[in-house]
Amino acid sequence: MPERFQARVDRILRARNSLLCVGLDPDPALFPAPLKRLPAARRLPTFLDGVIAATRPYAAAYKMQLGAYLAFGPPGVVQLERLVRKIGPHHLRILDMKANDIPNTMRLIRDGVFGQFGFDAVTVTPWLGWETIEPFSEDPSKGVLIVAHSSNNGAPDFQEIPTPRGPLWLAVVGEVARLSALHGNAGAVVGATYIDAIRAARAQLGNEVPILVPGVGAQGGQLSATVREGVDGHGRGLLINSSRGILYASSGKDWKKTAGAEAKRLMDQINQLRSGIGTRA
Repeated sequence: MPERFQARVDRILRARNSLLCVGLDPDPALFPAPLKRLPAARRLPTFLDGVIAATRPYAAAYKMQLGAYLAFGPPGVVQLERLVRKIGPHHLRILDMKANDIPNTMRLIRDGVFGQFGFDAVTVTPWLGWETIEPFSEDPSKGVLIVAHSSNNGAPDFQEIPTPRGPLWLAVVGEVARLSALHGNAGAVVGATYIDAIRAARAQLGNEVPILVPGVGAQGGQLSATVREGVDGHGRGLLINSSRGILYASSGKDWKKTAGAEAKRLMDQINQLRSGIGTRA
């Protein structure tokens, strides 16, 4: 029987001794100066390969935002497929596309993301109903990370609407817990800019259900509070994503070295923070 996604997440976090997720979100306007002197066709692969090589020892996961690759047109999609193979199976590979549609379409998305591209997990939203998430239950070895509370300023506009089960985002977390118990491959996305949401989500989800946390760094999320409130009773269960803070740590000739140093600094800081928490099982 294939290893369930949640078990694989926990195994990789233990093996790599890291909770760091590196967001591979290329933005040509922010590329280091040396890359801008290369032929246009070489800039994107050179940048991505350099970041992966520099951060591989420190990352547990890589997250690729689909929009960042669509902006490059067909060459961007080619690079997206290549990255999955380059990163390999010893790190988690997450496609951030926040997909949601009717079940037939979601089956096509599932087959493309997992079967054709080879990603390990995908982010989705539940707005069209929980039946739209069901296609992802058919392969428990692949993860479905459901957006509950995002990190942007406008998140409360809809996500905090009151319901009989509490704010809408918390009702979503309750369904994530249910799906997790059934299939072992569900997780939640909760932004680091809403620490109370991270605390409440972990309380509902218990141990081993992964929480993917964007918003640390450029969006202003507090790392210490994120770790304190987000880790499970084993000091794991958390993927803390940093994109711009690592990718664009330097615009000069030392950009690869600086990206690796920032990834190591962040991994070490996270590990230091969680080492003082102890277990809560």
